[in-house]
Amino acid sequence: MLPAHARLATLAPMSKRTTETASGAVLEIEPELRELFTKVVERDPREAVKMLEPYPDEFVVKMLELLNPAATLKILQRFAPFRRETILATASTETTQQWMRNQTYPERTVGRLIQPPLAVFRPTTTVGQATEQIRRLAKKTIITYAFVTDEEDKLLGVVVMRDMLLAQREQRLDEIMLPDPFYLTPDMSLPQAMRAVLVHNDVNGPRIESLFETVLPYLAGAAPTPAFHF
Repeated sequence: MLPAHARLATLAPMSKRTTETASGAVLEIEPELRELFTKVVERDPREAVKMLEPYPDEFVVKMLELLNPAATLKILQRFAPFRRETILATASTETTQQWMRNQTYPERTVGRLIQPPLAVFRPTTTVGQATEQIRRLAKKTIITYAFVTDEEDKLLGVVVMRDMLLAQREQRLDEIMLPDPFYLTPDMSLPQAMRAVLVHNDVNGPRIESLFETVLPYLAGAAPTPAFHF
């Protein structure tokens, strides 16, 4: 999940287009959504609700999907019950289930930051095939990593978007993926998760520029599956 300051950087210029962020994430976003996003992230949940109230449920869902999942839950909880129900009914089944599942974890835990994975592929998928699907997915959410799984949906590795840009279209994802990725568990507190990331990087060497971005490729789950991602 991109931190707010990183997400703001992905939202310019003000025209609908597909963008590659500094971390390699891919995003396509509507101008009105982009403009309001920069205001919503600066407000507390109650003020955010007031700003979103006039908009249709479809627009609100798109906005909530862009936000940090923990912030999304706080905003959802402050909508009136009926409006909250219509928003949840408008969101995809996967998104609604994930939002509800996140509420079962205490605040300031990894479980509150989980999002359902979208870019999930088999190892034999080519870079060209994956790119076409990611372009479609980027119209509704930020895609930072692709997840490579076997037939039983067990995680085999992750693919960074910028690695795909440098790869040949005919290459298979299992040729460019990062195998056996480090992962966090949903019940870990955020300080515990940060310490785990720091220890991992001390041993293995940092792969990404900032501490916030190091969290991105780490999957949450008792076993490394693509069930959830940040």
